Amino acid sequence: MSGFDAVALRASLAEGVKALTLTLNDAQLDQMIAYLALLSKWNSVYNLTSIRDPKEMVKQHVLDSLSAAPAFKDASNVLDVGAGGGLPGMILAIVYPHIRIFMIDTVSKKTAFLNQAKTELGLSNVTVYTNRVESLQLADKFDVITSRAFSELSNFINWSEHLLADGGIYIAMKGVSPDQEIERMPKGWQVQKIQPLSVPGMDAERHLVFIHKTNAEL
Repeated sequence: MSGFDAVALRASLAEGVKALTLTLNDAQLDQMIAYLALLSKWNSVYNLTSIRDPKEMVKQHVLDSLSAAPAFKDASNVLDVGAGGGLPGMILAIVYPHIRIFMIDTVSKKTAFLNQAKTELGLSNVTVYTNRVESLQLADKFDVITSRAFSELSNFINWSEHLLADGGIYIAMKGVSPDQEIERMPKGWQVQKIQPLSVPGMDAERHLVFIHKTNAEL
């Protein structure tokens, strides 16, 4: 693929993983590079992400998602809302093969890509839905619901709270700390903590916002 140097990208990814003090094996690194190769290939036709440079994809997509990964380590059932090209859902599925990762997006070309990536990468822990999250009805609820650049927090909660298990939490990936969005959150929900993230090679602010029901046990 033109412009896609898998060896150099893998070296850059490995360096970033080391900086994040994460422990990933060679197979997981290979899966992430294979995912990026597929994303680059599809992106040339379907415009899945505005980032075209694979080197920037490593930083702004994969390492960005990996910086948040430790927050999900104790989850069992995660929903990624507005999954787009699979971030952070696809990366979480590679890091934590024991966690069930569900991804939902309304755009069929994006979910077609996610299903193709799931198949090519052999990710048996991934399920993909093409639907609006507010229309999704499932018997099994999620202990964690996450999003990255999906919508503001009030919409994120209002549209998906019917899918959150009792005692479950939201983990929203944001850039700068979304203080005004927090003020507009629906009644009955509270920020548990805001965790700054440091992404290797990126100067931009990144934060995780943990949200739970005010009557839920911490």
